[in-house]
Amino acid sequence: MTDIHIDDFYKDVGLIFTRLYNSFPKKIILYVDDISGADDPDEFGLHSERFLAGFSAMVWLGDQHYLQYDAPIKQEALDQAVLSQRAFLLLSSRSELDFGDPVLIDADLTRTCLPRLWNNHTPISTNCARHCVVVLQL
Repeated sequence: MTDIHIDDFYKDVGLIFTRLYNSFPKKIILYVDDISGADDPDEFGLHSERFLAGFSAMVWLGDQHYLQYDAPIKQEALDQAVLSQRAFLLLSSRSELDFGDPVLIDADLTRTCLPRLWNNHTPISTNCARHCVVVLQL
């Protein structure tokens, strides 16, 4: 079993890629709220650990050249974010891994997981997130 923070990272990356892929090649403002959910800063103006983890995932993807952006907007968004060529080619190509016969994809899981992935404020399980990645790769 993986650690919870790694599961959250996978979900965040999936949502970030989905959001940027759906708007490609248009540059957008990528808000952390859309990735990790709404956050109410504490009385000192500090964000929650979960919110900061979502922001850090966005910045990390930029550092690893999977997305490009002009500048961060505080710790709340990335301005003019777009998929890099590397990420676009990765997301739009077929995987070299053998995920089995596509006919064997669980239709019930697909019907429940994909809509939940598009609705950024609905939490999804790690199994559901992995299933969505497999379906989107097909």
